Amino acid sequence: MDKHSHIPWEEDCYIDLQSTSHKTGPQKEKEVGWLQKHQLGLECLQRGSVLEALVSHVKKAGLLSDSEAGLVQKVGSLPDRWHTLVELLSIKDPQGSKVQLFFMTSYPMEFQLISQYETVLQQQRNALLQCFRDEPELPSEKSPKVQNSQTPDPAPPPSLLLIEGVSDLQQREHDFTQLSVTRGAGPLHGRPLGLDKLLLALTRTSPTPRVCLTVGVAGSGKSRLVSRFVRLWSLGQIHQEINLVLPVACWELGCCERLSADRLMRMLLPQGAECAGVTTAYKTLLVIDGLEELRSPLDFAEALPTSDPKREVPVADLITNIVRGNLLPGAMLWLLCRPGVGARIPAGLVDRVTEVPPLTHGQIRRYVNTHPLSHTRAEQIIWDHLTSQKPLLVLCSVPAVCGLISDTLLRVLEAGLEDRLLPHSLTEVYAHYCWPLPQEAEWSRSSARKQLGALGKLAFYSLLRGRHTHTESEARAYGLELPPPPGSLGCRVLRREVGVCGGGGSGGGSNVCVWRFTHLSLQEFLAAVYYYSAARRGMFDLFSESSVSWPRIGFPSHYRAALQRADQSHAAAQKGDQSPGSGTNLQLFLRFLTGLLSPATAELVGGAVGAARDEHANHRVAAATALQAAVGGLGGGTVSMRCVSLVACLAEMRQSELVRSVEEELIGGSLRGKLGASACAVLAYLLQVSPVCADDTNLSGCLGHGALKRLLPQLLYCSRLRLENNEFKDDAMELLGSLLSAKDCHMQSLSLADNLVSSKGAKPLSRALLVNRTLTTLDLRGNTIGPKGAKSLAEALKMNQALMSLNLQSNHIKDEGARALAELLQSNRKLSSLNLQKNDIGADGVKRIAESLKKNQTLQELNMSGNQLGDVGAAALAQALTVNHTLSSLRLQSSSVSDRGVAALTKALCSNHGLITLILRENSVGVEGAKAIATALQKNHTLQELDLTANLLHDDGVTAIGKAVKVNRALTSLHLQWNFVKVNAAKALAQSLLSNTHLQLLDLQENTLGDEGVISLATALKTNSSLCVLYLQGVSMGKAGAVALAEALMVNKTLHTLDLRGNSVGMVGAKALSSALKTNRSLRRLNLQENALGMDGAIFIATALKGNHQLTYINLQGNGIGESGAKVVSEHIRAEAPDCVVDI
Repeated sequence: MDKHSHIPWEEDCYIDLQSTSHKTGPQKEKEVGWLQKHQLGLECLQRGSVLEALVSHVKKAGLLSDSEAGLVQKVGSLPDRWHTLVELLSIKDPQGSKVQLFFMTSYPMEFQLISQYETVLQQQRNALLQCFRDEPELPSEKSPKVQNSQTPDPAPPPSLLLIEGVSDLQQREHDFTQLSVTRGAGPLHGRPLGLDKLLLALTRTSPTPRVCLTVGVAGSGKSRLVSRFVRLWSLGQIHQEINLVLPVACWELGCCERLSADRLMRMLLPQGAECAGVTTAYKTLLVIDGLEELRSPLDFAEALPTSDPKREVPVADLITNIVRGNLLPGAMLWLLCRPGVGARIPAGLVDRVTEVPPLTHGQIRRYVNTHPLSHTRAEQIIWDHLTSQKPLLVLCSVPAVCGLISDTLLRVLEAGLEDRLLPHSLTEVYAHYCWPLPQEAEWSRSSARKQLGALGKLAFYSLLRGRHTHTESEARAYGLELPPPPGSLGCRVLRREVGVCGGGGSGGGSNVCVWRFTHLSLQEFLAAVYYYSAARRGMFDLFSESSVSWPRIGFPSHYRAALQRADQSHAAAQKGDQSPGSGTNLQLFLRFLTGLLSPATAELVGGAVGAARDEHANHRVAAATALQAAVGGLGGGTVSMRCVSLVACLAEMRQSELVRSVEEELIGGSLRGKLGASACAVLAYLLQVSPVCADDTNLSGCLGHGALKRLLPQLLYCSRLRLENNEFKDDAMELLGSLLSAKDCHMQSLSLADNLVSSKGAKPLSRALLVNRTLTTLDLRGNTIGPKGAKSLAEALKMNQALMSLNLQSNHIKDEGARALAELLQSNRKLSSLNLQKNDIGADGVKRIAESLKKNQTLQELNMSGNQLGDVGAAALAQALTVNHTLSSLRLQSSSVSDRGVAALTKALCSNHGLITLILRENSVGVEGAKAIATALQKNHTLQELDLTANLLHDDGVTAIGKAVKVNRALTSLHLQWNFVKVNAAKALAQSLLSNTHLQLLDLQENTLGDEGVISLATALKTNSSLCVLYLQGVSMGKAGAVALAEALMVNKTLHTLDLRGNSVGMVGAKALSSALKTNRSLRRLNLQENALGMDGAIFIATALKGNHQLTYINLQGNGIGESGAKVVSEHIRAEAPDCVVDI
């Protein structure tokens, strides 16, 4: 029938308009053949062997010719081949009776699957839509409150980050330690991957992944992603190549001690569906969420293999065999878990690893803005507080924690407590979250105290067992009322979850229902509250699994036990111990327990735990003593994350004197010789939390070899590290080489300038560069690696695909090293900046580099200053510039270049359209060279910065350049300092400024321009609208020139920097400038150092600043003011213009 003669009804059903009769009475419906009825089930069948058998059968039956059979075989994918076969058979066997008989007799199981395919599929889609219809919003998805409250499904779907695997840090450390170390930035090399591409091949040649692993810290939104994925699939929006999606949360399987693959499928599939063979017959995705919530951990080494789908085995062993492909081999798997559990799955079994991305600062702020705020400035106050408390802002990168923190801060503000200090630590945040505010009713506080005890006990003992979900009977055994009364503490900290599987499956039973804490960290906080309360009166070890243990009397004894148990749990995590309970990392629990002793938290929850203020203070002293002893007893070993956690506990308790002193010495650069074991632990803590180390970690001049060795594991996560002037020798390079070779290395920039590194030390760095994929900048200036070291680095960089900037200034690499680097430039496609200044390189080495530049298309910056290039080397580089148009910066300072070399360079500039910066300062360029440059400037349209400082240009040369600047439309910066320039050249430059609208910086320092030359320039400034910076230091200017400049400043609106050092402005000139400053609104920096202003001139300038609000810097040094006069003037300026910095 014609499809257009039908009314669409749902998806694939149509009402036939042409066959509809107006007559009443029974009508005979047109029969639909088996083939047509089950076409979709046939086309989705994943078994190629069945297709081959069917083709052979219908050929023998005369339903298919040889050519038609060949046509089926030529079609590409298996679904397309099935579709072609069905289309051909529908013509010759419309009813499909012979195909039906073939399946009934030869493939009975497939026949049953095909017969119930559409029914099962629709039932499954409807069931999933029912289960996942309500989705709570995450901070990453909430829209600002000004927008419509209904948030549509995003398009495209949310993205994950494609990563290479689980890092060592993720495998061994607590979730919050991972966040602290990376500052919430997420994986370094993650690539966005949308949910709609999660299970597709990434390239045409790569296979479709069978096992996909997604990791994320607790509360990152993994279950939310599953919900979104299932909902989009059920609505037909993504991954329609998958026939069945079967999601299951691991906590749902907790009711089963043992489980078979067949029973699992009966739990997941709709009731009455044929389970046997469904995963091999149809493309099925099994989504297993929360592997960490299995009652026993995954153990791929010890799990017994089985391929019997009816054999019941422990649940962990079942999942292990499914992942290995022993069971349900045809099913695709999407596994979701925390990183430490994901690391237990052998990498060879996982085809794709993704990570849930952290929230960005923009997403965090948008989430805060979604709340209905009655406080007018609440959103800004909360955001300012988070940005000032970086550890809290880092934790907000986790959606669930972001919600808890922002809701708590809002609750405190809405209660009218903005005059009090907002919570500074997570312990204080959770204390406010769990404990009623002072103005709330006394019955509420009394009720909360009881609930806090019951919830804390449940949280503590569940934490020790590694349990995060609890049945109603388990929770009630601890005295909890379920469901919690509205408005109670339990209502805030607990949430109910209902399972997806079990209800409709043939396995029987109703859907599983459990309770869990809103976030794992909240469970750890409540556990710490219970432990603190119980430790005050407990007589036995609270960690003991039995009721009998060695006596422990008093809080100090119990605190030391908690400290010891936290150390043991951390050590077990480092070893990968998977025994029950051993994987529960108690570092955050210990931090919460310590944070409860801080004065701010004690004031809030002291009543809840029944501790008086004096008792609380005694406990704080005892805990501080134990922590300081633990930090002091670290010895000379490396600083581990456990050591950093101990320092964090001290900071959490507001015992931060040691932290403060080390931070002050770090800022002042006075740490050298003071980095003992304790100071190293504190410094490692500061590397994670201090704003001083946030962007650029500067440890220059403070580390010795021993301190470097102790801090090495913590330096691994510094993105920009400066280790300059530390007297590091070759043995230190071995340590840094191992650091750069580590899989978890986050370092992107490393400066080892001004150390004692030789060619021997360059070798371990070179070996590290062979495998390192993060370092983009390496600074080795001021060392002595020599030619051999340069060769080692060059060989490594032939393989390295990350390094973009290499600084080898002052390393004596000579021509031999230059030749090795030239060979590198011919093959390397990543290096964009190379500094070879002061390396004793001669003409031969420069020639080799120039030849390589003809082939290289990536290098953008080359510094050859301070080498003996001569005119021969300059000519070689010029020849390269005629071919190379990617080099944008060429520095040839102090390179013995004369007019001849400049002539070659300028000839190349006439055709080159890539060079932006050319530095030729401190050479021997004369008048002829200047004229050649002028000729090039009239033709070149790309050069923006030209530095000809300290050459021999004289008046004639600069005059020629001035005339060229008049027509040039590209040059923005021109340096002509120390060039014997006089009045005529100044007039030529002034004439060019009248029409030039591109030049922004002009440097004429130390030239004898005199008043006449300055007056010419001042006249040009009255009309020029582009010049921003003018340097006129030491140009023999007197009061007449100063007066002319003052008149120009009254009308000029673009000049923001004026340097008049070393002239003779005098009092008259100062008076004129002061009048100009009263009206000028563009000048930001003014230097009048050594200008014989005297006290009167200085007062004129100071008085003018009263009405000038734009000047940010002024220099009045060396003007004969005297100490007392300088004090008076500076105080006056600071009073009238507080934003202006004064040097006087």
